[in-house]
Amino acid sequence: MAIAVRLDELLHARRMTLTELAARVDITIANLSVLKTGKAKAIRFSTLEAICAALECQPGDLLAFDPMLPAEE
Repeated sequence: MAIAVRLDELLHARRMTLTELAARVDITIANLSVLKTGKAKAIRFSTLEAICAALECQPGDLLAFDPMLPAEE
């Protein structure tokens, strides 16, 4: 998929763990991990909003279009 998820970079920049973000956003660590690794097929706007609020970022800081990434089969 040509959408890159930059959750790992944002967590590192904010010195926050995935566990801490999961608690703040009220989402399971497993679901955040799927998003972080780029394996998620979709994200709800409410989840995106909660992540952006917790990380004090914009959706564009979290998601990026990268045409060089392999296409989904």
